Amino acid sequence: MPDYRILVTDPLADEGLTILKEFGDVEVLPGLSEDELVRAIVGADALLVRSGTQVTKSVIQAADRLQVIARAGVGVDNIDVSAATACGILVVNCPEGNTVAAAEHTVALLLAAVRNIPQAYTALKAGKWERKRFMGRQVAGKTLGIIGLGRIGSEVARRARGLQMKVLAYDPYLSPQRAEDLGAQICTLEELLQQADFVTIHTALTDETQGMIGPQQLALMKPQAIIVNCARGGIINETALIDALNSGQLAGAALDVFEGGDHPNPELIALENVVATPHLGASTSEAQVSVAVDAARQVVDVLSGRPPRWPVNMPTLSEEVAVVAERYSPLVDSLARLQRTLVSQPVASITIAGSGELTAESLQLLSRYFVAGLLEPIVEESVNYVNAFNVAGQRGIEIVQSRIGNGGEYVSLLETTVQTDGGKSVVGGTLTENGQARIVSVAGFETDLVPTGVVLFIWNNQPGVPGFVGQLGTLLGKAEVSITGLQVARGQIAGEGLMICQVDQHLGPELLTQVGSLPGCTRIELVKFD
Repeated sequence: MPDYRILVTDPLADEGLTILKEFGDVEVLPGLSEDELVRAIVGADALLVRSGTQVTKSVIQAADRLQVIARAGVGVDNIDVSAATACGILVVNCPEGNTVAAAEHTVALLLAAVRNIPQAYTALKAGKWERKRFMGRQVAGKTLGIIGLGRIGSEVARRARGLQMKVLAYDPYLSPQRAEDLGAQICTLEELLQQADFVTIHTALTDETQGMIGPQQLALMKPQAIIVNCARGGIINETALIDALNSGQLAGAALDVFEGGDHPNPELIALENVVATPHLGASTSEAQVSVAVDAARQVVDVLSGRPPRWPVNMPTLSEEVAVVAERYSPLVDSLARLQRTLVSQPVASITIAGSGELTAESLQLLSRYFVAGLLEPIVEESVNYVNAFNVAGQRGIEIVQSRIGNGGEYVSLLETTVQTDGGKSVVGGTLTENGQARIVSVAGFETDLVPTGVVLFIWNNQPGVPGFVGQLGTLLGKAEVSITGLQVARGQIAGEGLMICQVDQHLGPELLTQVGSLPGCTRIELVKFD
């Protein structure tokens, strides 16, 4: 096993650390400043953080070996994902680990605000018995509006239905069927704010959601309404919220996150009608163990060359599709090696097509592998499957993924097409029943090649000339190069045939020139597959 260095810069449950320590050298350095992290990141293969560490562009650019940044939690707003992607660094998170904890905390905050529990508790501890002052309301029969019906929002909806509440939902990406399954009614944001007795927020913090609940939105809400935010600070405009709470435009707020992060606005949290907690949404022992284990396992997966479960800057794959993609990755590598040898002009477009078990979802990942393998030796910057599409896009290369309706005699066929100004190069491959990679087509010729070792591809415009194989064997024999496999591809194209010759060692430039000078030889390419 390679000597991996794994850097952990926020507190992590022991269960996660145990997994990491069994795989590599783990350094736990919590509380680093940006400058300290810039120095510490040098030589690290993986970085695991929670919400405390700010992984800035400067930190990422200082990393010389970093393959993955893992966030033991849901949000990645403390990680410069764009900078990581540009540098070919995978970012992963753990969206399921704290789902139940966050949903339960949302409901707890809602009930605490509705029943004035913190205020009543404080008064009672001070020796005051004020039952009338802290008259509450029940939630049964009321309407809950949920902004964002993803994993956490869905769990909140389930609990709200258990409390006999009507559920409205605003989520532009939600299908009607999914909403129906959760017992929620889809509506616009304006309709939700106008009709809901209580509103909870469960969206990521993005440019689109920053300040999405501002003065105009708060003005739409019922005067007796309460708003709950356990998602991210900044989604609610806190200045507008303070005004609405002070004026009686809004009855109350329950907040676990704030615009100022761990320095919330004192004016806001001092209000009598505000219930506030210090970002406790994921703070259960069960959730901490779950996200630590999930993050650690994904770090191990990435460093082991396997696709992670929850990539942020790549398509998320189901476990079944990830297994298929992993099986085909050696074939993709071989196809990329062959194509970059065959293609001699600037690439205009790349098409990856598949049939059989190669679904559109698995092709998303395999396309990244192929593009990275094709471009890596011919571009100046580092390129891998994380930033492959970015690098291609910067060069104006179009990437196309498609399904082949019929793979012919093959159960599953993977076909790659590289288009240049001078034409196109098409190479296809498949896996045998025992999982062995085979290249089955090269530039229109039918082949049956196991892509291993050093292989010569020899085009000849006199395929019927007797003695060619003998001359080739004699030439290679004098150079002490043994032929380990030889086949003539089926078919002829424009009067040319293709011979594929596997040899036991690399051929130098002089010997390649001599092979290319044999009678009828029009083109020769050498590929080292492994």
